[in-house]
Amino acid sequence: MRLLPQELLVKTGPVDHADWNFRPFLGLVSRARFRLIRNMLNGGKFERLLEIGYGSGVLMPELALHARELYGVDVHCHADAVSERLARANTDAKLYSAPVTSLPFPDRYFDCIVGVSVFEFVDDLETACDEIERVLNDQGVFLVVTPHDSPILDAGLRLLTRENAKKDFADRRKNVIPTFCRRFALVEERAAPWANPSMPKLYTGLKLVSHVSARPSITTESHPSSPLRQAS
Repeated sequence: MRLLPQELLVKTGPVDHADWNFRPFLGLVSRARFRLIRNMLNGGKFERLLEIGYGSGVLMPELALHARELYGVDVHCHADAVSERLARANTDAKLYSAPVTSLPFPDRYFDCIVGVSVFEFVDDLETACDEIERVLNDQGVFLVVTPHDSPILDAGLRLLTRENAKKDFADRRKNVIPTFCRRFALVEERAAPWANPSMPKLYTGLKLVSHVSARPSITTESHPSSPLRQAS
């Protein structure tokens, strides 16, 4: 797994815990999310890939292996600092500051969109789905990893990190999977840990496509040439 080295991480906000990926034991748990994404990518190479909620850019070196052009969007204002750290790791990414409910990209611009542990922070999932549907092309894939809503797991998180999952996520976790499975067509579902089915699930990974792409006959439109949404 190719991650941005710990010494290059930028702390972009109070819920940016990218350093957890490098801690003993906790790192194994945290990196399980990224393994789900890598497995669902399945060695694919995309023209344009967008990571929603890129944070400190810790996953972007891995995502760069799967895209000719890599993009990121997040609500924080540290895009320049993260971009500079990624460049030091030989990773080129075009980063933007914007919410997922108002993505600054043209229609049908991306072949792949990735979101890891981000949508449980989003209040308006329906508008987020509208925007993802808009910027994802008809043949594109949408990969999501989200944590499970479990009191046992929340207690373990608090023991290991002193963080309060209920405070961070409120009741939003329970809405992520049902909303995405209603708004998109489910192609694949994975869980972590996968080695021992008797253990409680930590994360669920979803590989989704638009309902249009699930139909037998599809007409694909060409990509716009500009990365920024044109003003009307």
